[in-house]
Amino acid sequence: MNENIKFVQGNEACVEGALFAGLDFFAGYPITPSTEIAELLSIRLPQRGGKFIQMEDEIASMCAIIGASLTGSKVMTATSGPGFSLMQEALGYAIMAEIPCVIVNVQRGGPSTGIPTRVSQGDVNQARWGTHGDHAIVAITASNHQDVFETTVEAFNISETYRTPVILLYDEVIGHMRERLIVPKEGEVPSVKRLKTSVREGVDYHPYLPREDGRLPMSDFGGVHRYNVTGLFHDMWGFPSDNPKVVHDLLRHLVDKIHNNVNQITKYKSYYLDDAECILISYGSAARSALHVVDYLRPRGEKIGLLELQTLWPFPHSLISEKCRKAKYVIVVEMNMGQILKEVRIAVEEPEKIFLANRIDGVFITPMDIRNIMRLIQGKGV
Repeated sequence: MNENIKFVQGNEACVEGALFAGLDFFAGYPITPSTEIAELLSIRLPQRGGKFIQMEDEIASMCAIIGASLTGSKVMTATSGPGFSLMQEALGYAIMAEIPCVIVNVQRGGPSTGIPTRVSQGDVNQARWGTHGDHAIVAITASNHQDVFETTVEAFNISETYRTPVILLYDEVIGHMRERLIVPKEGEVPSVKRLKTSVREGVDYHPYLPREDGRLPMSDFGGVHRYNVTGLFHDMWGFPSDNPKVVHDLLRHLVDKIHNNVNQITKYKSYYLDDAECILISYGSAARSALHVVDYLRPRGEKIGLLELQTLWPFPHSLISEKCRKAKYVIVVEMNMGQILKEVRIAVEEPEKIFLANRIDGVFITPMDIRNIMRLIQGKGV
């Protein structure tokens, strides 16, 4: 029996990925459909010397992982829509104070309590704009459990590299379906360690002064260096400042460190795009149905391809423009009212050739749903 091969839920695959990446501290509050992540980590994490704590709510959970990250831990929390809404103020704090952390949002129907046990992909724009003010964010997703594992590891890598929160935006179908997962051996998948400062004790330490490569080395809070942490605009020592140049430069840094590295951050999968006249663009569990359509129609002579997005934010506009340039029409497959559709239309030269195949009723979008939309489009002579 190969112990590295498991038959697991997507939420379990996320746990395996987090532990592989070196998760030290988890704080959370149970909420459907992400609860299995907390349940499993309450057992697995202490067995590895890590810390698990159930907080009184999602606000406290987000604040707890921020504090733990500052002391040097790799941290994560997990939630769903209503809890993610509660985390937004603290998420903005983590962006401003440049605190590495990973937030898992297993999406369900909304708004409000919505449909707790059914699927949705309605939190895409909330992940981008949920916290107030100009800012950049990284949000990534996956359509199968092997990719859930790898994107979870990647979330920690991005978070540590760019000193930023990273959102794992899975959905209920991915969280609760079961399939095979092969857990790689240590070292087979890269894992980024926290970049620690080389500044000695007693020497002036600038916690917010980037190196030439743009990275900011950290010093464990409560260790040998004393420094200030605030959600206010601040100088390189961390002290609040309303100096226009300081404010401008810090905001540009917070945004540019993500947007200038969009090519390094962007991950995607492509299927049969070289000659595709119809391109499906999808992500998360919806991409499974989209791939089924492609695999069914390709052998029947239809020039159809799939672009599966794994990075949703920062949105890969240049990638979309390049891949869709030669297509006669493009169908965005998602389970919301067209949140990624809007970004795709911005990215392409001919937005009128972009169409939507969606469901918003808590029911998983099927291959037949997509094919019915294709027939309507083809019937219009596109």
